[in-house]
Amino acid sequence: MNRKKFLKSLGLASGAVVAGPAMTLAMSAEPSSESAASIKGGCALIPSETPGPFPLDLTNNTYFFRQDIREGRPGEKVIQRMRIVGTVNCLPMPNVRVNIWCCDANGDYSGYGSEEGLTYMRAYQITDDNGEVEFISILPGWYPGRVVHMHFQVHVSTSYSAVSQYTWPHAAAVEIANASPEVYTQGPDPMAPESDGAFADGYEHQLATLVYDEEIQSYVSDLEVAVEGTGVDSIGYLEQQASKLFTLGTISPNPATMSSIVSLNLLAPSEVTILVFSISGSQVYERRLGVKSEGVHNISIDIVSMKLSSGSYVCQFNLTNSGRTHHDFRRFVIS
Repeated sequence: MNRKKFLKSLGLASGAVVAGPAMTLAMSAEPSSESAASIKGGCALIPSETPGPFPLDLTNNTYFFRQDIREGRPGEKVIQRMRIVGTVNCLPMPNVRVNIWCCDANGDYSGYGSEEGLTYMRAYQITDDNGEVEFISILPGWYPGRVVHMHFQVHVSTSYSAVSQYTWPHAAAVEIANASPEVYTQGPDPMAPESDGAFADGYEHQLATLVYDEEIQSYVSDLEVAVEGTGVDSIGYLEQQASKLFTLGTISPNPATMSSIVSLNLLAPSEVTILVFSISGSQVYERRLGVKSEGVHNISIDIVSMKLSSGSYVCQFNLTNSGRTHHDFRRFVIS
């Protein structure tokens, strides 16, 4: 299976377990134009925002499964970390897809106008067991009427996605622009977040941190996002169909050094294939297990034989029954 097919199985084509093309029209987190956020289970539901005038259907390009979104665009480097939790109990939501996109330092968006066909400043990642993803970005610029900001979308399932935006402390953004006038040629952001209509209902839960880390020579930004749910409990049609065929347990131990085990419970005989991808989206391993009988199978992930170096990976299971293939995946770490 090539990289393009993997990307499709992560939700970029019909038959996937995670978000399919219909997610372009999926529900937003929760209407919140009248209030900043709802409080549920002790954490604040992220306010819903428009995806903006510059979204792109990520099915159009196979490069979007990646961490580094810069594609050489100049700007102050920012390591952007996000943690996704459920509002019911504020616990992490693993194995959900997070899309991000923003303009470059000049205020331009890839894929539009003179930038049509370009793909910079867009990507998605899959959350790990702690509900976290990490991107390498730059601090974007601004354009008239909008403060410096980032768009994002959390695909919880094929029936539900949360769409919102976030910004950074205004003083920090101004300081960065003033320090690099040759890059941020429009000068510092003239607007504060409270003046931006998109954040008119408040942005307390949409303000990421922005701190310079001397050790790694980069700014680091953190944001925790609470969306509807308790873990991955928003189930769409495709998940319902897959649940009639199999359930997939967690990978243990995780992190691992030599090998791990994942429990696969088959409700009907199925052909099983395992694929492993690096966090950058490259396929690094494939193993065909053939047809497995109904019942519980403890599948070994032999890290030694895979010859994988330390880092984060995505392990995908393809289950084929009666001519239809279902998918599920788990993030794991090799220490």
